[in-house]
Amino acid sequence: MKWVYYGKLYTTKFQAGCFAKRLEQDAWLFGYGDPQAVEVYRSRKGRFGVRYLP
Repeated sequence: MKWVYYGKLYTTKFQAGCFAKRLEQDAWLFGYGDPQAVEVYRSRKGRFGVRYLP
């Protein structure tokens, strides 16, 4: 399986972590199935994003 990257990057790890928790709990609101794993990652430019395994 491959990671699916959410399209928005956040300036702080806290913001990305809040969205990651929301994605874990309420993925159906965003039109996704239940993800197997959700992870916060850091981009090369220092911003934070969310990726998940479908």
